[in-house]
Amino acid sequence: MGENQFTPGEGSAVPGIWDHLPPGATRPTVSVIVPAMNEAKNLPHVAARMPPDVDEIVVVDGHSVDGTAAVGRALWPDGVHITQSRKGKGNALACGFEAAAGEIIVMIDADGSTDPQEISRFVSSLVDGADYAKGSRFVAGGGSADITRVRRVGNWGLNLVVNSLFSCRFTDLCYGYNAFWRQCLAVMQLPSTVESDPQWGDGFEIETLINVRVAVSGLRVAEVHSFEANRIHGESNLNAVSDGLRVLRTIRQEFTHQRRSIRSTSPVRVVRPSRPAEPEQRDDAGWARSRRVS
Repeated sequence: MGENQFTPGEGSAVPGIWDHLPPGATRPTVSVIVPAMNEAKNLPHVAARMPPDVDEIVVVDGHSVDGTAAVGRALWPDGVHITQSRKGKGNALACGFEAAAGEIIVMIDADGSTDPQEISRFVSSLVDGADYAKGSRFVAGGGSADITRVRRVGNWGLNLVVNSLFSCRFTDLCYGYNAFWRQCLAVMQLPSTVESDPQWGDGFEIETLINVRVAVSGLRVAEVHSFEANRIHGESNLNAVSDGLRVLRTIRQEFTHQRRSIRSTSPVRVVRPSRPAEPEQRDDAGWARSRRVS
């Protein structure tokens, strides 16, 4: 077990997201999206690590056959429970985003690999001025007990391509632990959830699609260090080769689209709830400089 490996379910006192705020302080509402397909054995571990002051849990069942939906309802009886309209992680996330009511939306995995107790770091980054908080396993403080050598090399190569084509500074393009102000949904332009036929963006390419669209739209992006643990039970639905090819196709399509529209489209800016202005150095691409949330 790695040095930073967390053990879901350990400990009785789970810290809240807003423990550092004084009583009565204004805070945005937070929704956590949990896409889950056949994760009945893993959801209790996720629930045990969830901060108690999350405002809303949205569990999106991926047509599971192991009782995932029933387990989710038992763990979060006051949560929002829906079934995704098609197949794939991208469609599940899109369905969850539509159902969420929070001002801040957090994307988390249901297999126990992403630690819910890190949510406070993502939320703090947003409250401090970022529009989009991008989780990264490859910045100081981050790490992974799960990534294979092939996936690590592939992620490095995909990062290089995206950073070169879109003038980004991503260190971890394909990691699915992210958070954002809900107004960012207008920039993401995710596929419709009401169509019955499969749509591009329904699969694991969803993270790349979202990250590229956020980055090229002029939004303020801050990377937040995160540690990826091993999946607790079951096997991943990710296929490094086929899903990697889908990511490459996504990059090509987004680059072609940007070249066609960049001369006629102004950068999209997010309007968020007002908060005290803080001095911040930013580069031309909208990235917060030297921002690491601890």
